[in-house]
Amino acid sequence: MNKIPNEVEPLKNIKDIEKIKQYLKGKDNKRDYTIFTVGINVGLRAGDLLSLKWEDVLEGNTIKDTVYIKEEKTDKNKAFDLNKSAKDALRLYLNTQEGVLMGDYIFKSRKGDDHLQVRSLHKIINTLVRELKIKGNYGTHSLRKTFGYHRYINNVKLETLQKIFNHSTQAMTLKYIGITREVIQDAYNMVNL
Repeated sequence: MNKIPNEVEPLKNIKDIEKIKQYLKGKDNKRDYTIFTVGINVGLRAGDLLSLKWEDVLEGNTIKDTVYIKEEKTDKNKAFDLNKSAKDALRLYLNTQEGVLMGDYIFKSRKGDDHLQVRSLHKIINTLVRELKIKGNYGTHSLRKTFGYHRYINNVKLETLQKIFNHSTQAMTLKYIGITREVIQDAYNMVNL
């Protein structure tokens, strides 16, 4: 099956995901580890992920269970839950920060007080998979696609993912999370007449 050039894919292999997490966790700066971990666990678009502020995820000194944002692309309100992995990553990162203000971006750029830009995250991801010799075409959308792919193969209903991603059809969601070929293969292999 031919891929559209430059179309990024989800990280399907759990070992690759763990390799990335271990590599990033070992670095002195926990920002990239937290971006990656939160990104693959909440399924936000990169712009929305990078625009998160501490006030979005903290209530007092506690990481919230549910976060409410307004999506940049759609201008719609969105609620999403933080699972244990996302909360642990945020807590780890928060504990490395000094003088955190609630209005601060979580994922600050190293150049000023603005948040990390999507194109910078794209470079980080590309450098990371190249350094770790993970084959494939990955970028910022890979975080969101990885979220969807692993939810789908762990039996989250397609209708639910379609709603999360705000897709108009289930076929669009299947294509987006990169499992169309697998679903077709399963259809052929499930029934042996």
